[in-house]
Amino acid sequence: MSLSIVLRPAAQEEFDEAVDWYEQQSAGLGVEFLNRIEEALDRISVTPEAYPTIFQEMRRIVVRQFPYLIFYRVEPEQIVVIGIFHSKREPKTWQSRV
Repeated sequence: MSLSIVLRPAAQEEFDEAVDWYEQQSAGLGVEFLNRIEEALDRISVTPEAYPTIFQEMRRIVVRQFPYLIFYRVEPEQIVVIGIFHSKREPKTWQSRV
């Protein structure tokens, strides 16, 4: 059984901006980034507890082929994504959302 995934508005905005940025760098790269994010979200929905808890109840998964991390919280009925961050970004940004 897999849990549904909900992206908080800030996470959705970050995701959309990153897709656009990668697509501007090279045609098709934004689609590749989108596919890698979707793969990571699929893995989270099936095995959310497989990824490490890194701050309070927040967990993190590393996105394949791109320097991005997805931060999420497992709730009883769903998974809430609080951020889709470039790995070089200041951690306090996503920590403030907890």
